Amino acid sequence: MAVTVIGIDGGPLPEGATEVLNSAALVVGAPPHLRAHAPEGARTVELGSFGPALNALSALTASETGVVLASGDPGYFGAVRALRDKGVRCSVMPALSSVQRLLARMGRSWEDTSVVSARIGGLHRALNVCRARSAVVVLTGGGIGPAQLASGLRGWRRTMIVGENLGGEHERVTTVAPEEAAERSWFEPNIVCCVDDPDAVPGRNWHSGGEPTPPARWALPEEEFSHREGTITSAEVRALALARLRPRPGTLVWDVGAGSGSVAVECAGMGAACVAVESDEAQVARLVFNAAVHGVDVRVEEGAAPAVLRGLAKPDSVFVGVDDAEVLTACAHVGATRVVLVLSALDRIGASRDVLRNAGYRVEGVQLSANRMLTSDEEGPRLSAGEPVVLLSAELPAAENE
Repeated sequence: MAVTVIGIDGGPLPEGATEVLNSAALVVGAPPHLRAHAPEGARTVELGSFGPALNALSALTASETGVVLASGDPGYFGAVRALRDKGVRCSVMPALSSVQRLLARMGRSWEDTSVVSARIGGLHRALNVCRARSAVVVLTGGGIGPAQLASGLRGWRRTMIVGENLGGEHERVTTVAPEEAAERSWFEPNIVCCVDDPDAVPGRNWHSGGEPTPPARWALPEEEFSHREGTITSAEVRALALARLRPRPGTLVWDVGAGSGSVAVECAGMGAACVAVESDEAQVARLVFNAAVHGVDVRVEEGAAPAVLRGLAKPDSVFVGVDDAEVLTACAHVGATRVVLVLSALDRIGASRDVLRNAGYRVEGVQLSANRMLTSDEEGPRLSAGEPVVLLSAELPAAENE
């Protein structure tokens, strides 16, 4: 059998598509596509659940041809992957994808734009990419639309551009703040572009979606951050903390008692959405400066934990940068998959471990003491001992294989 997938975008069919359709023994597609493009008298199967359509295509003989009508570019989060997964090899005649249409309507280049599927990845992951990246297109569906995305973007400085029925009779493109988008009803199908500044000109990019993650450098030296002496997490400790927090695109990290924000900045550099909580006004200023210098978006919540934590979006990981039993207890009960804590007082280890264990975490700990090499023209290399600390890392047992 031969199967051709034809993209439909509301305009003329791709070149050669009419001839392929007229010779097809079977045409598969959504009802509107079948009504508009299936030849009169052709055998058709509606593309609702993909199972019956796949069965019908698989039943074609070697001399018969089949056509699948699909929206936009079927190789981009579309039907081609599902067909190949079932062993159906196909040729493709793509049309404009909804992503291309929306960015074209916006008049914006999009090599810096990340594209995520809320239908596949879920609302939580899609939201966290929107919170972390400066330009994201979200393919909606599965009960996740502009209103649901907007509700999760409250507190982040974002603008939403919503494309409804792109290429169709009722096409509409609307620029709106999340607070307003959350209260509106939206025509389906739709697609959303979430940007931090709709008027900004994207920088020149070599990698589609912006700079890749992880970054070229991490566990950065302390001198690359503005910080108050003695209050920054050292590069060696930060390296292990990052490994235990597992920041990556689609996750949300809290940095509680963030200080200068070195942990939050590095997590954001690895693609995670980040909320930094800090009560000291001078440290908040340093935190904002450090995020800007390193080109990452960190949401700053100025105030004292645990009170300021109420109402924040649920995190995947929490770094606790303050030795306070009440704060640790609050962080241990927000439902994060991982909690990481650094202690300098040895007599706090047992009590902190018990707080995490009582919240259902499996807890590990390690003492870190780094001796840095110093050199000078007058003397040979020598080692300077740093203050030892204990890093506790806690993980929910169900998350061990994530």
